[in-house]
Amino acid sequence: MTPTAPTDSAQPSPRYRLSPGSRPATIVELRTAQVRDRLLRTELARVRTAAAAWRNGLGALLAALIGFSLIKGRSDVGQLTTAWAAWVGVLLLLALVTGTVGALLLIRAAHGRPAVTATRALTSVLAADHLDALASTAALRRGIAATLGCTLLLVAAVGATWYGPEREKPSLQVTTSAGAVCGSVVRLNRGVLVLKTTAGEVATDLTTALTITAVGRCP
Repeated sequence: MTPTAPTDSAQPSPRYRLSPGSRPATIVELRTAQVRDRLLRTELARVRTAAAAWRNGLGALLAALIGFSLIKGRSDVGQLTTAWAAWVGVLLLLALVTGTVGALLLIRAAHGRPAVTATRALTSVLAADHLDALASTAALRRGIAATLGCTLLLVAAVGATWYGPEREKPSLQVTTSAGAVCGSVVRLNRGVLVLKTTAGEVATDLTTALTITAVGRCP
């Protein structure tokens, strides 16, 4: 293929003329070209199929973790201290954001971008499919990373509810002639108050109590 001078001054780019090569293509070269053409024609479909499989698999994983309670912590985050409850809320918010982004990326990889191409930007079918396949592959990889990140954030949030310090409950200090007992209320039955103290559960007969004081923390 050799360039020739343009015949029109309004067209600065050179024109090209196709000419036969120095030798005919071999069988190996022809088969290689056929394989390359077949791969390009099926590339987008293969990427979309893989994206749909990843989307379904990751969706099933998240559904199993959440719907079937494979990970579960305290049912009431309010039982945690204020700082830990705030961290659990932040982790859950980040998990929601990353999970939404991951789902949108996986849907984009499996079904394409909701847009049309301008007429002036149209290319050949193979070139357009190849560009779409590249974009879908990139979206698939980012979607997988975001979905796995969502899973890790959920596990971290549940772990925080497991191992986070529990908020201290209001305590009572009961003073009797034998001394003072302080702890959180366990139960009250027929005038006998059972308090949970650092030494365990202690029962106190309220008929012998001299004072009963509500305290924020036991001394």
